[in-house]
Amino acid sequence: MTQIKETLHQHVAQLAPELKTLSDFIYDHPELGHQEYKSSAAHVSLLEKHGFTVETPYVGFNTAFRATFDSGKPGPTIAYLSEYDALPSIGHGCGHNMLGTVDTGAGIALSKVISETGGRVIVLGTPAEETSGTKVDMANAGVFDDIDVAMCTHPSDANTVSGTSMAIHPIAFEFFGKPAHAAEAPEEGINALDAMLNLFNNINTSRQEMRPSARVHGIITHGGDAANIIPEYTRAEFYVRGLDTEYMNVLSEKIINCANAAAIASGCTLKHNDFENIYKDMVTNEQLSATYNANAAAVGIEMVAEKEGGNGSLDMGDVSHVVPSIHAYYSITNGKRVIGHTPEFRDATKTPFAYDMMEKVVESLACTGVDVLTNPELLDAIQAEFKQH
Repeated sequence: MTQIKETLHQHVAQLAPELKTLSDFIYDHPELGHQEYKSSAAHVSLLEKHGFTVETPYVGFNTAFRATFDSGKPGPTIAYLSEYDALPSIGHGCGHNMLGTVDTGAGIALSKVISETGGRVIVLGTPAEETSGTKVDMANAGVFDDIDVAMCTHPSDANTVSGTSMAIHPIAFEFFGKPAHAAEAPEEGINALDAMLNLFNNINTSRQEMRPSARVHGIITHGGDAANIIPEYTRAEFYVRGLDTEYMNVLSEKIINCANAAAIASGCTLKHNDFENIYKDMVTNEQLSATYNANAAAVGIEMVAEKEGGNGSLDMGDVSHVVPSIHAYYSITNGKRVIGHTPEFRDATKTPFAYDMMEKVVESLACTGVDVLTNPELLDAIQAEFKQH
């Protein structure tokens, strides 16, 4: 195995210039979720150049893809999950230009030694992580049914082990009232804005009964049309988050009850719907995570424990409920504290330090794939842990 990993190291070094070019191209061409045509095509082009068979569009998404490299020999199937969607206004403020490149690069690197290990490597292009989260749709469509482990890594300002993420329920509320002249005959109206304000107040008074880890936050997307008209229609979007899917469902029911009460008190009618996919919580496979951490240490990356609290939500969570998974983080900021979703973090992806880390993480991920492909006892332990959850 040592020889295989040494060979893999050489392939990663040779691949590095192409990966830098890919990351920089996607940085220069930021595209929002489900609009990532140039970014997806760039990934596909590189994968096909290195011998992958690519299916795109995939599972109904124009910018999704499934790239496969099969050794032709028996063995497990390793999947790396690539993202490449940008944020409005600031472009790749979450670093997905580098995120996707690393995971695509890991798949290509592993393909260079897979004739020795057996098995298959798959790179999945997963659009729109920042919004609708197509990994959820892929999990529901059975995409991971023939995959043994799934891995994804994310740029950050710290080398953080794969841990947890919060389950999230995106709910939109609409109140329907009756318009009237706000000065001449307000009593003739039914105020949908009052209903909306009652909803926010009901939620705020309920917070004392919520777990400290709960997160409920919302915005009003439509609050009325003119100050002298009793609003007949209002709309808000809320994210309801819990540390696990079960508690998120409890919270969601509480928030919907708050909306129902607001509608009754104001005389409005209520509609609600999920405006984006519901994400489950992330369940890290600790056996797989320990393997990745060891490979990261071997290339000089010191992993640290995840921070308590403050977790966001990931569509990788749904993947982790159907296949053993990890979602680790790597620093691109050289020890400097830089918050994601900012221009500063976006620009950190184009530094010499970030390019060096990109190469190291590609090798860490690919070496983890080698370990799973060549060690049946490790795969058994990974699968046994997964079944317990």
